Amino acid sequence: MHQRPTSEQLFEDAKQYLPGGVNSPVRAFRSVNGAPLFFERGEGSHVWDEDGNEYIDYCCSWGPLILGHAHPGVLKMVSDTMVKGTSFGAPNKLETELARLIVENHRYIEKIRFVNSGTEAAMSAIRLARGVTGKNKIIKFEGCYHGHVDSLMVKAGSGLATLGTSTSAGIPEGSIRDTIVLPLNDEAAVEKAIEEFGDDIACIAIEPVPANNGLLLQDKKFLTFLRETCDRTGILLFFDEVISGFRLAFEGASGYYGIQPDMIAMGKIIGGGFPVGAYGASSKVMDTVAPDGPVYQAGTLSGNPVAMAAGIAQLKECLAPGFYKSMEQKTALLSSLVQDFADRENLPFKIFHIGSIFWLSFSENEHVRSANEIAEGSSERYKVFHDALLQEGVYIAPSSFEVGFVSAAHSEEDLRQTAEAMTRALAKAYGR
Repeated sequence: MHQRPTSEQLFEDAKQYLPGGVNSPVRAFRSVNGAPLFFERGEGSHVWDEDGNEYIDYCCSWGPLILGHAHPGVLKMVSDTMVKGTSFGAPNKLETELARLIVENHRYIEKIRFVNSGTEAAMSAIRLARGVTGKNKIIKFEGCYHGHVDSLMVKAGSGLATLGTSTSAGIPEGSIRDTIVLPLNDEAAVEKAIEEFGDDIACIAIEPVPANNGLLLQDKKFLTFLRETCDRTGILLFFDEVISGFRLAFEGASGYYGIQPDMIAMGKIIGGGFPVGAYGASSKVMDTVAPDGPVYQAGTLSGNPVAMAAGIAQLKECLAPGFYKSMEQKTALLSSLVQDFADRENLPFKIFHIGSIFWLSFSENEHVRSANEIAEGSSERYKVFHDALLQEGVYIAPSSFEVGFVSAAHSEEDLRQTAEAMTRALAKAYGR
């Protein structure tokens, strides 16, 4: 049995000084049982909590650690950079090196601007869309999460889904007046919204692989429809690839599906584990960003040399031949081993996966393309499943709405051990 008294005490201490004891709501373990784990270190595919318990990690810091924890190449480049200084608030050549590395290997963007988080990237892209088009309204989709920007928090996924609410207190009505929220995978709803508000819609924003409220895999036909609709109407298409970017392929979902968005938000992986985000587009669009154009956006720590160094080291590894094929094969292996057990036992369970992302769905639905298709009662089964996995030494996200990530550091032994642990946890979740 994994006992966690130190984590429990640390959580009690944290609650005296931090709201809910955490700096991001989902970390509080409100959707599962017990106190959150306080991690002390990570190496490769494994993490250790402050009580010395070891876990195979499928959270990977919510996606950024595609090479695993403490990758030697990333650590060396970060160390070599840090001794020269940690921040200048001025240009450094690593910004250009990382930008060149991304742009020269990504067909869908020509210029990029670095920021400090995915939220900043989405916020800046929305402002850019409004600045370029001179229009005010945006379309977003229920269950898609674009960070905690006021205008994008309406019926969002991620922590909001975990907390069972569709928006946040403290957001003025005026902030969301120009946000049109539509159901995913519904072409008619898009057509109707454009018919009603089309003269004032700046962009259509979507996670092309919605991964913040379950893994709501969209039919390519719907994404293609959005591209064609934007071409016809002059509305900009904004792909939020903070999670999917560099996860499905180096070019993310854009490359995976072969669809050109007008703007892309990126994050997670391009910082190698450090806080970072970015947005990119064609030169024509990006040249409207200050100082070249009238769309203002700034950040003192944007392009921080340490984050840039980590990103360079990590993305170079991602460009290795066969990297993404290997990642997809690993994720498919884990998924098939678990799904085969569920099928043999006639359990209403599906594990969805794409690239190196997977999601556990406690229902028999063959497709879950929108938030309202997630089975009721899933969260309760997930609590039992999550508890059992922790006891088995496997760490996954503390919410049934969150996805899991496979890293390059996960070995076949890790994956098979995890699959066995998941089958036993599934049996408990279904009372077998």
